[in-house]
Amino acid sequence: MKESHKLRWKQGNCDEMKLSNKGKIWISSICFIIGFMIAILFETNQSVELRDTRDSWEIRTALQQEQEIQQNLYNEIAASEALLQEYEKQPERQQMESLTESIELLKEQAGLTEIQGSGVIVTLQPIFQMDDSYQEYPELTAELLQFLINQLNDYGAAHMAIEQERLINITPIRNVNGRVYVNNSPIGSLPVEIYVLTDDPERMINHIEVSESNDYFALENMEIITEQVTELVLPKFDETIDLGGLDVLESQEEGES
Repeated sequence: MKESHKLRWKQGNCDEMKLSNKGKIWISSICFIIGFMIAILFETNQSVELRDTRDSWEIRTALQQEQEIQQNLYNEIAASEALLQEYEKQPERQQMESLTESIELLKEQAGLTEIQGSGVIVTLQPIFQMDDSYQEYPELTAELLQFLINQLNDYGAAHMAIEQERLINITPIRNVNGRVYVNNSPIGSLPVEIYVLTDDPERMINHIEVSESNDYFALENMEIITEQVTELVLPKFDETIDLGGLDVLESQEEGES
């Protein structure tokens, strides 16, 4: 009898141990699955947050740019209205004088007059020495030059000229038969000088020194050298301005359909 009790007790203990081990395995498996699902969920949430943050930043940047454009338009409208009111208050002779001054100012802003002031000379030149026969002489491209011009505008350039070619709003910069043309004239090979008038030359130089333009030019074996000058003279734009590509939109009078 005792032996049979012992056998049953041992068999019962073995069954309990088997059940206990199976329970541990099940619990471990369930915990592993839950942990794996939580990890996937956390990674998914993290990816969504990063994507949403990036999209929101892009939207905010675009909105800020549009607000700046709108504010500039408001400022121009306010200035034009103030000028119109000033004209209306003046006698006829004074109106003509004010109109002449406004025309001269517009011509200056459009680049149709010679202009001088403080600024920066930006020189584009090869990185290596001229006597280095193992290096191919670098060539400037219109795309690279246009990128730099855009950045100079962002850094506060008021007026610019490339060599003797004055830049205006409709100045084309393009590649023609392996040469860079500004307006309708080739600017020649390196080194090339860009003359920039700005109210804060030191700030512009600081921006250029940390600009990504340096990396782009370095990839083409070129470097950007800057020099601050107190007196800089820019030539006027002396070519014919072609407005043939512009369309005049006629606004409808009130009451017309």
